[in-house]
Amino acid sequence: MAIERIDYEKCINCHRCYDICPMDVFGLLGEIVFLSYPADCARCFLCKRVCPANAITINALPVVPLPDPFSNHEP
Repeated sequence: MAIERIDYEKCINCHRCYDICPMDVFGLLGEIVFLSYPADCARCFLCKRVCPANAITINALPVVPLPDPFSNHEP
């Protein structure tokens, strides 16, 4: 899972994350933004970039393990 959480102590419910997410990871419950499909997060970091309260935590590790360029394994 890429997006880990929304810090509700910081969140000001501006809905910017909800509006910008291309994967519809966020949902609305009344006026409160919540993570409806966190597994669909593509790690584009758009939500984190537009959040004025820095309330979004995203796991920056790659979804797919990257190859080790220093391994001695032949393809």
